[in-house]
Amino acid sequence: MSHHLTRRGFGAGAAALIPTLAYAQDAPKPQLGMPLSVITNPPRDFGPRGTPAIAPDPDIIRLDPSFGGLLIGQETIRRISTGYHLAEGPAWNSEGQYAIFSDVKMDTLYRYVWESGAITAFRKPSYSTNGNTFDFQGRQVSTQDFFRRVVRWELDGSMTILADNFEGKPLNSPNDLAPHKDGSLWFTDPTYGATLAEGHPDEGGPRDPRIGNSGVGLVGSLKQVLPANVYRWDPSGRLEIAVPFEQGLGPNGICFSPDYSKVYLVRGGGLWVGDVRGGKVSGLRQYTDCNIDGIHCSPDGMRCDSAGNIWSGSASVLGYAGVTVWNPAGKAIGRIRLPESCANLCFAGPKRDWLFMTATQSIYMFRTNIQGAAPG
Repeated sequence: MSHHLTRRGFGAGAAALIPTLAYAQDAPKPQLGMPLSVITNPPRDFGPRGTPAIAPDPDIIRLDPSFGGLLIGQETIRRISTGYHLAEGPAWNSEGQYAIFSDVKMDTLYRYVWESGAITAFRKPSYSTNGNTFDFQGRQVSTQDFFRRVVRWELDGSMTILADNFEGKPLNSPNDLAPHKDGSLWFTDPTYGATLAEGHPDEGGPRDPRIGNSGVGLVGSLKQVLPANVYRWDPSGRLEIAVPFEQGLGPNGICFSPDYSKVYLVRGGGLWVGDVRGGKVSGLRQYTDCNIDGIHCSPDGMRCDSAGNIWSGSASVLGYAGVTVWNPAGKAIGRIRLPESCANLCFAGPKRDWLFMTATQSIYMFRTNIQGAAPG
């Protein structure tokens, strides 16, 4: 039997297919949908009863192909808790396998236990604890807005005051902090804690800091008198100015590069970087103005990953609020959209590969394909 296809045979075969082709043309087209996201209408519901997000997550925005290498395709953003007033200061304890974070306005420090997912009050009152980290010995170090100081919780449970003044003058309200591998601790000292909700106001104004707060009287001074500097605390106990205040460039977040040769600072709404040598900073320059698509993604807290990328919280308009990611050259490579501004973040989990994000009212997590560069 011949299997050669002749023109006549082709014509007959084509005729036999006509009903099938006609049916295919009349069949309904596949129905495709748009996944709900932060900016769809209705918007994505991050609650436990919301529609599960399809992968890849529509709120993970790739601005550069290199961002894909930092992602896991099946992972989506998860909201693990909500109901806070100002979630801030996340930090990861590798030994204890838990994360801590602050609700500054509600005077509470919380702990998220990795094994169970339970969130419980860890220190209350926290005296308006804001920033947190863990040093290379696993000790918790925190800034307390109310007392305008930096404290360290020792392994035996006692507390040590590391810094509450500079040259006899009280600090403003230490905010964010980062340990250096040389044993020093660096922290920023803006004026954000001089409010009723986040600390206490200066004396002599229309607001009375004595009302409703049992800590009054324990504070050495109720006046902010120093410029908003960045400080370096030396293990010897000496406190020195690492980066002096410049008008319009008030400091906020701080972190180090993976090799600790560079310090990154949030200053005046942008990100800056300087070289660290012998405990001194040189060559301070702007790393990025934090503008994406003409929208200012105002930074707050940040962390560096093991490849040298900076992950920064973004307080911006809906659609750009969340997290921005910048490569070592200062180029925006990715964004994570959240339905609220994100003040701060850290890398958490046993492998330190989960992004733990403290947004205004909520805590979000997202697993990445990269690890955080620093303890805490």
